[in-house]
Amino acid sequence: MKRCFFLLLLQCPYILAPALGQNGTVSLPKGARSTGMGHAHVTISDAWAVFNNIGALGMAPHQTQVIAGYDHRMGLDELTTLVAGITAPFRESVAFGIGLSTYGGELFNQQNIGMGISNKMGIASLGLKINYFQTNIEGYGRQAAPVLELGGTAQLGPHFFFGAHVYNFSRSRLSKITSDYLPTVIKTGISYRPSENLMVNVESEKEILLPAQFKTGIEYNVHKALWTRTGINTQPNHLFFGIGFKPQKYQFDYALSRHFTLGFTHHFSFNYLLSEN
Repeated sequence: MKRCFFLLLLQCPYILAPALGQNGTVSLPKGARSTGMGHAHVTISDAWAVFNNIGALGMAPHQTQVIAGYDHRMGLDELTTLVAGITAPFRESVAFGIGLSTYGGELFNQQNIGMGISNKMGIASLGLKINYFQTNIEGYGRQAAPVLELGGTAQLGPHFFFGAHVYNFSRSRLSKITSDYLPTVIKTGISYRPSENLMVNVESEKEILLPAQFKTGIEYNVHKALWTRTGINTQPNHLFFGIGFKPQKYQFDYALSRHFTLGFTHHFSFNYLLSEN
């Protein structure tokens, strides 16, 4: 019975979308910092931009970092996501990153490996990422497809930043033998940073077949090495809370999200600074 339930549910991304988020299981945002701010991350230039907006990576600090994350959704192992990646500067204005992720359980699972590059040009940064995405369903086999992402950020003034990102602008299909497309997701957002201690992000996200989602996130630096975060989403309604701790070369982030119907989800992520250029 359990097998039939998961095969039926997980073969239908648009059924799962209201439960798991705007974009289903394919392009879930990564990193507990992003989650703690309600996934309002399109303007954030950190190592996790390799997953969330490759265009923002060019504005990240010139550091080589290793990152890893763990999401345990709704208390189900079948909805768990594991991610890992590395980012590094290539030239003075160019950065690249590699990211890997796996989602799901024994009956249904998805894996993705992607490589992206971002180039800073004055007040703007643009990036492109190429992914190889595959889906495995027990009894139905494996299907894989290339997926392209495009993103960018720009500093509009001393305190304002703009960001945009498109996932799957290539309109890749789930497989060559089906008419079902992987989700195409467009995100745009504004960030207001009146000081080094405060960030307020407002963002809109639209998947072609779903209503637009609006996201707001706030991050506040309580102490030199301690951050607190909160956020809220619509379509569906979610509340988010998070904390971050950064002692020297390490960074630990934790976030808790609450779906009004399905309950709580825990998110953990870790950054390690290998070198600084």
